[in-house]
This record gives sequence, C-alpha cells and structure tokens, in this order.
Amino acid sequence: MAIDWGRQPWNGERRADPGQWGQPGQWVDQGQQPPVSQDHPGRRRPRLAIAALVLGAVAMIFSGYQVYSAIMPRKFTPGQQRQIMAWEVASRWRQLPAGAIFPATVTYPPPQQLDDGGTLTMTTRRLGIAPQATCQEGTDPAAAAVLGPGGCEAVLRATYVDGTGSFLVTIGVVAFPSAAQATAAEQRLSPSGTTRAGALAPGVQAVPFPGTQASGFTSARRQLSGSLGAGPYIVLYTIGYADGRPKVAVSGDEYTLAEMTSMGQGLAGKIAGRLAASPPAPHCPGVPGC
Repeated sequence: MAIDWGRQPWNGERRADPGQWGQPGQWVDQGQQPPVSQDHPGRRRPRLAIAALVLGAVAMIFSGYQVYSAIMPRKFTPGQQRQIMAWEVASRWRQLPAGAIFPATVTYPPPQQLDDGGTLTMTTRRLGIAPQATCQEGTDPAAAAVLGPGGCEAVLRATYVDGTGSFLVTIGVVAFPSAAQATAAEQRLSPSGTTRAGALAPGVQAVPFPGTQASGFTSARRQLSGSLGAGPYIVLYTIGYADGRPKVAVSGDEYTLAEMTSMGQGLAGKIAGRLAASPPAPHCPGVPGC
C-alpha cells in the first residue's frame, strides 16, 4: 500500500513537500529534535592531532618570547633615561677625583681689551685643593643664608693663580640634589639672573695655601665675586690680588675689572662645563633586569 506523505502525521522523518514543511532535505522542528549525526571515532583523531599541534606551536612561541625578553637588553623609556642621566650628573661631585673637578691648569679667553683675533689664550694654574666643606664653612654668611636652606649638599674649593702671577681666584662648586634646586638658589643668590662682577656679591670664602702665592689670600682681600649656574651645581668664584694688597675698589679700573671678570667667568665656565656635561643616553648591558 502506498503511503500518502501529505496526509500522514509527521513522525520525525523527512518531508518532501516544501510548501508545508520547508525546503527539501531540511528538518522541521515541531517539538522533536532531528536525528544527530554520529561521527565515527576514527574521524576525530586527525582533528585532535591538529588541535594538539596548534596548542604546542602556541606554547613554543610564547616560551620563545619569554626567553627573548629575558636575554635582550631592557628598554628604558625617555623619562627613565632623563632620570638616570640627571642622577649621573648630580653624583659627579662625589664620584670624580678632585683633580678631575679642578684640573691642574685651565685656559680661558682674554678680556676684549686683549683680544687679538682669537689667538691669545689666558692660563691659570692650580695652587691647591681644599677639603670638602659645608655651605656654612665654604661660603660667606650672605651666601650661606641662601644656599643652605636651598638644599646645598657640599662645597668643593680650589685656588688658582693667573699666568702673570697677578691675580688669585678661589673657585667653589656648590652641589645640590637636583638642577631645579640649584636654579632656584642661583636666582635668589643673583636676582638679576646674571653673573655679578665688579662688586663683592655673596659668594665663596677665599682659601689660602701656605708656601704658595695664595698663602695670604683671605676673604678680607677679595676684590670681586660672581656665580654661574650649571645643572645641579652653582660655581662660585672670588678674586683678589696676588701681592697681598687689601680690598680696594676695582669698579673704577676698567681694565683690571675686565681682566678679573674674564678670569673668574672663564675658570668657572670650564669647571661647570665638566661637571654638568650631558652624559650618553643609558642602555642595559643585556643581562636580565640590567
């Protein structure tokens, strides 16, 4: 007997009438689930093997990246580089030998009155280096009142004589923890923002050295003084006559004032340039964590 598919109730089997039951080859859900295809166990093995290979490859890539990250040099951010470089500059006064901070001889340009087109070079010779001092010990009371509260860590001093044996200059390096602190102190020390010359501004105490031309160089014989800011340092200088004459006004002697000023600024600038020179950008040597 032939079965009439259009009148028989649906029993979960496939219908051929697309108008009532959907497209041919589809199951129409009316409360029952279509039959689930069962894969043969043998067909799943290649899929599992492929998945295992993919997971293994991912694990190897991750492990390789971990090893690469461990052995490659650490990368500093620009901010970290600036911090490291600033720390290196601020620590030079502790790390450099005294003779590197205060060289045995220093050259500087002559005053404009003696300038012969750039061929003339003036020279100073170091007479001695003083022990490290505090701000109160190394500077006069007016300067100490500004530098001490501003964060001064120490004062390093040395005395030089010019090439003609006419002038003495004591250079004082005032160290601060940061360039910002040094700048603020320099602005208070020299409100105009420039080196003060031609007057006895607050500054470094003169340092005498027995048995040298500076044996009688005391603060009472200072003729003029000045300062120069450089990074976390303020370089102070004070100048007097090498023949032991007491303090006299030099503002009326244009030539002497120019010669003293060029000596003080030139020597201070050379020493400041060494201390505050920008170091190379830091990098790691390649070991984990540097």
